[in-house]
Amino acid sequence: MITPAFARTMALYNAEMNRRLYAAASRLSDAERRAPRGAFWGSILGTLNHLLWGDRMWMSRFDNWPKPTLAIKQSAQLFDDFSALAAARIEADAAIALWAQKLDEAWLAEDLVWWSGAAGREVRAPRRLTVAHFFNHQTHHRGQVHAMLTAAGEETGDTDLFLLVPQMVD
Repeated sequence: MITPAFARTMALYNAEMNRRLYAAASRLSDAERRAPRGAFWGSILGTLNHLLWGDRMWMSRFDNWPKPTLAIKQSAQLFDDFSALAAARIEADAAIALWAQKLDEAWLAEDLVWWSGAAGREVRAPRRLTVAHFFNHQTHHRGQVHAMLTAAGEETGDTDLFLLVPQMVD
């Protein structure tokens, strides 16, 4: 199920949903983006920061991106400025799409081995599983941001994959 086409499709979906979430978040004041909203990462800004932090961490494993210098517990503070965070998000989404374009079956068929700070040990897992987790992590936290934005009175439009990316990418 986890194929290069799946990764390319999910990279497109990721970028489009981020575009929609950031557009909605940009219509809020800085104070509204920073307001504690009961989410695991606290606020809209904190959750968007953690999401980018997570993408950077996984891409450091997948594609040799620089590893985030902050620990996961500080990931909600990756960027203090929303505009800088938004610019970094656009850059990351473009790079994720380029990475997905070069994926092949041989890379996906291998295991990934890395040191997990969260687990406190070396971990080995099939790359297909880690790629699925990468995209699932994005969807999970974007769902939290979507709920916080909705509660703040903002709309993002459709969020369903089949409406946003109508066909699998070859």
